[in-house]
Amino acid sequence: MKLRDYMMGLGTGVVLGIVASQAANKINPNKPADLVLNNIKNSFKEEGPIDGSWIYMSPEPFQKEAIRLEVYKGGISRVKNGELEQFEFAADSKSGTVVDLTRV
Repeated sequence: MKLRDYMMGLGTGVVLGIVASQAANKINPNKPADLVLNNIKNSFKEEGPIDGSWIYMSPEPFQKEAIRLEVYKGGISRVKNGELEQFEFAADSKSGTVVDLTRV
């Protein structure tokens, strides 16, 4: 096999991979739930260590006043000043932005 033929095949494979990846992102525009959770955990870690966290992996409908979104729901727990603090959150599944945070 000639080097030119090999390089053309490799180039075609790379281009098809990029096109397939972009098409998959258009089909499912949601951010991965674990990435959203990691971003929220990193925000909490700026104030101190966390003890635990969880997130539902599939988006759920959410409405607050006139706002309707698909959100990931989850929670964070930590010990601060000797007391256990627990928070539940709802994060927009498309952007990962926290739209609701409550202390439990």
